[in-house]
Amino acid sequence: MGASQPGGAPPASRGPLAGLRVLEFGQIAAGPFAGSLLADLGADVVKVERPDGGDGMRTWPPVSEGPEGPGFSENFASINRNKRSIAVDLKDPAQLAKLRELCLKADAVIENFRPGVLDRLGLGYEALSAASPKIVYCSISGYGHTGPYAERGAFDATMQGISGVMSVTGETDGPPLKCGVPLGDFGAGLYGAFCVTAALLKARETGKGAFVDCSMLGGLLAMAALQTSEYFGTGLTPKRLGHAHPRAAPYQCFQASDAPFMIAAGNEKLWLDVCDAVGKPELAQDPRFQTLSLRAKNQKALAEMLQAVFSTRPKSAWLDELDRRGVPCAPINTYPEILADPHVLANGLVQPMTLPNGKETSTVAFPMKLTDYAFTVYRRPPLLGEHNDEVYRDWL
Repeated sequence: MGASQPGGAPPASRGPLAGLRVLEFGQIAAGPFAGSLLADLGADVVKVERPDGGDGMRTWPPVSEGPEGPGFSENFASINRNKRSIAVDLKDPAQLAKLRELCLKADAVIENFRPGVLDRLGLGYEALSAASPKIVYCSISGYGHTGPYAERGAFDATMQGISGVMSVTGETDGPPLKCGVPLGDFGAGLYGAFCVTAALLKARETGKGAFVDCSMLGGLLAMAALQTSEYFGTGLTPKRLGHAHPRAAPYQCFQASDAPFMIAAGNEKLWLDVCDAVGKPELAQDPRFQTLSLRAKNQKALAEMLQAVFSTRPKSAWLDELDRRGVPCAPINTYPEILADPHVLANGLVQPMTLPNGKETSTVAFPMKLTDYAFTVYRRPPLLGEHNDEVYRDWL
C-alpha cells in the first residue's frame, strides 16, 4: 500500500491490468467508476473531458482548499484517482481528428453519453472498430441502445424508480424510498468494468473486440435476482419490509436500550442460539416459530417479543452475547464510525491521498485482494487537461 504520487509515470508493477490503454469519456458516476476500477488495477486510463469545466462532478462538494492551488472536489477525486486527463474541444475538427488517433491506439473505450452522441462525432463503436477491430467499446447508459426508452436521459434516482428498487425499499406502510447509495450508477460501473475485462480477454485471443451495451436498468434488474425470482415463482409482487427479510426471521434491526443493531439468524441453529441468548428457550417450541418459513410469516409477533428483551440491555452487551454464540450481528454504523473501525483499518481499506492542490485527504482503497497486487494511489486525481501533451506523446 503506497501513498499518493504526482501525475508522472506510475510504478512498473502496478497491477494485473498494467499495459492496457483505456480512454474514458466519463461524466459524473457510472462511466468514471468503471474507469477507476480498471485504473486501480493498473490500466492506463485517460479521461477525455471538455475544456470548459470538464466532468460535471469536478464542481460537486465537498470542495477542499489546499496549500498549492484552488479548491478540488473530493467526490470527483474518489472515482478519478489513478487516471490522466486530457481536455478536447469536440467541436474543433483538428482536435477531434487527433482524439480519433488516440482512440485507435486504445484497447478499450468507456463512455456514458446518451446513445448516439459519440456516433455523430465519428467516435462510436462502428467507426472505431472498422479501423481497429480489436477495440473493446463499453457504452453505459440508462436504458441501453435498443428499445423504446433508448433515447431517454437517466439519473440514478429515476433508475431506482423505474427498476423496482424503490418499490421494495422503505417501511411496510410507508412510501417507497430511494437507497442512499447510488446503486444504479455504481452497479452499471461494476458491470461495465467486468464486461470490458472479459471482452479484452477474448480480444487478446481472437483479435476481435466487442461492443458492450451496459444499461443501468439491466444492472439494477440483475442485482434484484431474489425479488424477480420471488415474483416468477409465486406471481406475487415483492413488498417493502423495512429492515426485515421476506424469508427469514429474526433477520432485522432491533433497538437496544441505547442504540439499534442488526441481527441475522438465517437458519435453525442460529434461531436456537438467539432463543438461548435472550433467555427464552421456550420460543423454540412455539408453533408459530417452528420453521424458518413460519418465523418469516409471523415475524411481526416474533419481533415484538424479542424487542421487549433487547430493550433491557445496551447494544454492546447484546452484540457481545450474540457474537459469542456465533449469531451474525452488527452495529448500525455511521460512515465516520465504519471508516474508523479497527477491522477496516487492519485491512487497509482507508488509504491516504493527496489532491492536486496539496490537500492531504483519504480514500477508500480498491476493496478486493489479489495475489501479488497491492493497491496504491499511484497517480493523484488529475487537473482538467493536465496530461494533454504527455498522453499524446506516450500513445502516439
